[in-house]
Amino acid sequence: MAAGLSHRTGESVMHSNVRCGLALLFLLPVLLLEAAAQDNYEIQVYGSDVVLPRSTMFEIHSNFTVEGSKTVQNGMLPTNHAEHETLEITQGINDWAEVGFYVFSSIQPDGGWQWVGDHIRPRVRVPEKWHWPVGLSLSNEIGYQRAAFSPDTWTWEIRPIVDRKLGPWYLAFNPALDRSFHGPGVNQGVTFSPNVKFSYDFTKKIAGGLEYYGAYGPITGFDPVRDQQQQFVPAIDIDFAPQWEFNFGVGVGTTRSTDHLIVKCIIGRRFSWPHPKPAKLNTP
Repeated sequence: MAAGLSHRTGESVMHSNVRCGLALLFLLPVLLLEAAAQDNYEIQVYGSDVVLPRSTMFEIHSNFTVEGSKTVQNGMLPTNHAEHETLEITQGINDWAEVGFYVFSSIQPDGGWQWVGDHIRPRVRVPEKWHWPVGLSLSNEIGYQRAAFSPDTWTWEIRPIVDRKLGPWYLAFNPALDRSFHGPGVNQGVTFSPNVKFSYDFTKKIAGGLEYYGAYGPITGFDPVRDQQQQFVPAIDIDFAPQWEFNFGVGVGTTRSTDHLIVKCIIGRRFSWPHPKPAKLNTP
């Protein structure tokens, strides 16, 4: 009897996970209708976790625009066949806070490797020991980018991050708010820029799914659809080891304001630093 009950319980859990997964698939289009894209330097939907204290995460974001803008637009250099490289360094502070730093660069087809700008990003989260039903964190990213690569040179992003793991399924939602302090975007006020990700664990090491990035415009009135940014990125995550991060995807833009085809890759390595040993006192 106990074995039969255990078998039926296992089947019930499996069916429940499948139902949850199907529900997420049906709900995703609804979430996307409420969801704005990052630029082509850090194409990533963030999870709620933070880097642990006494640990540092080094990440390289490599994004190649296969098909993008081919002329100078609003003073910005073309993106077509440009390679964007971003170094992200994140230091854990405690079990609920971290600070990240970005160095953006661009390799132009005929203009060499150029520095683009820098951002700093403090982030806090709800501690795991609170046992909330969802992961929740808040990121603030502020910094500078050169006008040749971004019409808005000084910007601030507030990014709430909500995520949840349901069996083999993972869902993350980043409803970000952006504000420009220098450039044409100043007149827009606060813009709405969330991102969405869902993925499925095919094995213990490999997960695949879909990421979405959009840019809808001011919260007081969204831009026409043709002027918004809409990008869908089928992506894969591979867990080579606990200290490594690997994400690869191909993004397809669906509006005239979005680069039409981008290949992105994130490679990260986490380093932990040992606790210092207490000094020994020499007694006479």
